[in-house]
Amino acid sequence: MEYLIGIDDAGRGPVMGPMLLAGVLIPAEKQHDLKLAGAKDSKLLSPQQRERILEEIKKITKDFKFKIITPKEIDTGFGQGLNLNQVEALAAASIINELTENLSIAQKAGLKIILDCPSINTEGWKRQLLEYVNEKKLASKIICEHKADFNYPVVSAASILAKVTRDAEIEKIKSIVGEDFGSGYPSDPTTIEFLKKYVDNPKLKGFFRESWATFREAKLAKQVKEQVKHKQTTL
Repeated sequence: MEYLIGIDDAGRGPVMGPMLLAGVLIPAEKQHDLKLAGAKDSKLLSPQQRERILEEIKKITKDFKFKIITPKEIDTGFGQGLNLNQVEALAAASIINELTENLSIAQKAGLKIILDCPSINTEGWKRQLLEYVNEKKLASKIICEHKADFNYPVVSAASILAKVTRDAEIEKIKSIVGEDFGSGYPSDPTTIEFLKKYVDNPKLKGFFRESWATFREAKLAKQVKEQVKHKQTTL
């Protein structure tokens, strides 16, 4: 029996919350079942549709894994000289290692591993990925493509798993914070207002990606504002 692994991410760009990477393993013959379940690029689905389809996906897959990459882990990677593509390569390789460790030699022989590539340089990113893959023989099985979540149902399934899981993590953070900060993306006005208000709050450390320019700019702007206010009160 031939198998497919699809891997995709969610939450690469936010200034708040984690990035998620998800992978699903299915028998190749089940691709059509994923289509029938409604699997497609998660961005084309409503939250309700994603949650409903994910339940069907879980019934079809042989196995699935996801990695939650926290803001602290992203910041630490940047501090060690790793860019976001490299951080993602590490997580994707970890998923490949876990999903393939119990496959037989015969199952690996017919395996295809398809990833939605986060880099414009697909071959370069594949080389980064392979540095962290345990079985180097899998190199010939790995396909890195742009828009893979649109073109391959198995990657669409991973996209949905990643998105639903990240959304759940965001809701957990909101319940801890006790305030709705929006989507966590820099393009979200609610997120930016929340960031301006709480950028230097030690209780929220760990929720922001402090290596992001959006965070650094908000922190600097608040420091300047406070310095001006202090000068005015001392005059």
